[in-house]
Amino acid sequence: MEGVAMKLPCLNVLNHKHVGQSFATVPLGFRRFSSSAIAAPVPASLGHVVRRDFPILHQEVNGSSLVYMDNAATSQKPNAVLSALQNYYQNYNSNVHRGIHFLSAKATDEYELARKKVVDFVNASVPQEIVFTRNATEAINLVAHSWGRSNLKSGDEIVLTVAEHHSAIVPWQILAQETGAVLKFVGLTEEEVPDMEEMKGMISKKTKLVVIHHVSNTLGSVLPVDEITLWAHNVGAKVLVDACQSVPHMVVDVQNLNVDFLVASSHKMCGPTGVGFLYGKGELLSKMDPFLGGGEMIADVFLDHSTYADPPSRFEAGTPAIGEAIGLGAAIDYLSGIGMQHIHDYETELGKYLYENLCSIPGIRVYGPMPSQTVHRAALCSFNVENIHPTDIATILDQQHGVAIRSGHHCAQPLHRYLGVSASARASLYFYNTKEEVDIFIQALKETISFFS
Repeated sequence: MEGVAMKLPCLNVLNHKHVGQSFATVPLGFRRFSSSAIAAPVPASLGHVVRRDFPILHQEVNGSSLVYMDNAATSQKPNAVLSALQNYYQNYNSNVHRGIHFLSAKATDEYELARKKVVDFVNASVPQEIVFTRNATEAINLVAHSWGRSNLKSGDEIVLTVAEHHSAIVPWQILAQETGAVLKFVGLTEEEVPDMEEMKGMISKKTKLVVIHHVSNTLGSVLPVDEITLWAHNVGAKVLVDACQSVPHMVVDVQNLNVDFLVASSHKMCGPTGVGFLYGKGELLSKMDPFLGGGEMIADVFLDHSTYADPPSRFEAGTPAIGEAIGLGAAIDYLSGIGMQHIHDYETELGKYLYENLCSIPGIRVYGPMPSQTVHRAALCSFNVENIHPTDIATILDQQHGVAIRSGHHCAQPLHRYLGVSASARASLYFYNTKEEVDIFIQALKETISFFS
């Protein structure tokens, strides 16, 4: 492929030191799903143990058993989540809050319980710091609209990296055009990791906001969020973290990281689509204007003006995604029943296995850092094969082998331009994947490369 440089790194050890402080999870053995049999330490067979909980994985695609490796785009849902959704719609479907009848009270209790589960999962201080949104994209737009328009003016600087998802770039571009604020982008090191020395030097008294991913959806790199937050706070700037690729895969503690805002999406962490959440420090949310106007977000409405509810209601106009939020709560129960550190440890080894095997194939260019004892990678690999378009690779893998990966720019066009390519293929793993599936993928990829030779 034109513009695809060759890079054949080797890997010996991936010793991942997670960012964030561990906190208590639901005790193993007290969950209602089959993976409750998992015990500490996490078994090497975790993927095999939990697969029984995911009915979608047990099917054939184009004549082959499905191998699903598109988890960075969306994850699959366990029976516990599917049952929670059905239970809501079948047994207590009703609108939340104001209703006094049994169904409404039950729906309200379960909806707010889901919020409390998010609080515990990311170690927020109080439920008022968690706002339900449609997804992480809406959560970022909420901050841009409600915090950004009130706090940014001409000449103020927003620091980002070239590796950000479009959702973490476009809202700030729009706001910068309106306010005259300036966007500044941190580049990559030779190891293809966002350059932390450059970021540290770029953060100045002009900086009002730092917008960063926790884990890159393309490079697999993990940023030192706690250090970045310290640099930003030293100059009075706020920090917003896109945690879509970290919250599903590792322990994330918002108080330990000391971030001001953090966003994530349910559908990437075994929950339903159509719901995500914003974490915001209470003192910030309480000073922010509403994002949308309508029911639920008001205190009182008069003909000539309105007053607004306290957070989080102020930011949840209209009927929320009730069933979806309850499903997210069920997903959190499921993940907590396994243990996020168990999931992280298992994925670390599985990601290492994927990386090593990809690097063993001649002509493969894997993007992002080479894992080592000091450099960490998530369990995903974006790559290109010399002289073969990534979409052709993904198509053949699907049609001839039943292997699902992603191809394209992964909503990271600026990053791909920086790397000198228009697109890449991406295999991304979750805790229900297995080494055997990696073997199937690698063999199928080798056959696909031979097909085009």
